[in-house]
Amino acid sequence: MRLFNNSDFQSLLLSGFSGLEIYNPQISILFCALYLIAIMGNSTILIVICTEESLHEPMYYFLSMLAISDLGLCATTLPTIFKIFWFNDREIHFDACLSQMYFIHIFSMLESGILLSMAFDRYVAISNPLRYTSILSSANIVKISLGCVLRAVIILIPAPILIKQLKFCEAHVLSHSYCLHPDIIKLSCSDHRINSFLGLTVIIITFGIDSMLILISYVKILTTVLGIASQKERVKALNTCISHICAVLLVYVPMLGVSIIHRFGKYVPPIIHVIMGYVYLLVPPVLNPLVYCIKTHEIRIRILGLCQKNTKQ
Repeated sequence: MRLFNNSDFQSLLLSGFSGLEIYNPQISILFCALYLIAIMGNSTILIVICTEESLHEPMYYFLSMLAISDLGLCATTLPTIFKIFWFNDREIHFDACLSQMYFIHIFSMLESGILLSMAFDRYVAISNPLRYTSILSSANIVKISLGCVLRAVIILIPAPILIKQLKFCEAHVLSHSYCLHPDIIKLSCSDHRINSFLGLTVIIITFGIDSMLILISYVKILTTVLGIASQKERVKALNTCISHICAVLLVYVPMLGVSIIHRFGKYVPPIIHVIMGYVYLLVPPVLNPLVYCIKTHEIRIRILGLCQKNTKQ
């Protein structure tokens, strides 16, 4: 079997829906609709939060960061997906693939960090409302935001560097229409246990720890809420968390599904791998703005106000 190092191994082939290539134009319409909803929805949330001074609060700053990370995911995956479904061009340069992989995982990890920050915001707002503004001051929000970004950027630096050290076989077809870390290392013919260990370690110390801290935050929130005497106040307090809980589920449930299928789904049909990959990347950016527009009264009112203003003009 012939081996290539990264300098010889110049390109990879992306995959769409194998066997359904004749339906690529129809499938591309669906992706167009999903990306349009995601881009318009997240852009609208950003515009509303930036233009409305009443929304310049910690909760909405974190929400705007979530919208930015969702837009980043869209911008990172959109070029290769439409290249396949519009032009049937499956080839991607090896270095370009590594770059796309790096940014996909950065934005996914950033999203997880932001959701943890939002859980902390809700915990402070409900459990210690008198110190809310002092704990989540503008300076602290900047520090939390920078911490989320730096964590994602730094912790993922070894991934492309280690992949560049691998030897690859002639097989060079990826499972998805974009590049993911587990998908690339599977093509290697050399020992990639270090790469697999790195991937698992990154997941545990980021998504694993984030999910545990989010769970602890909501246990403490629930304990505080149950201690409130008035049922009306209990319901009001919990209602402020519903949007965030939905966002957490939209991110972590598809992520868990993809991880399980990648590691244990050897006998799962390839189409399921492909569909779960799209669910993992597209469901959060598409549904997050819809959830926040529907469930967050302040966002909904401001958006309706902007629509009415534009209609009158």
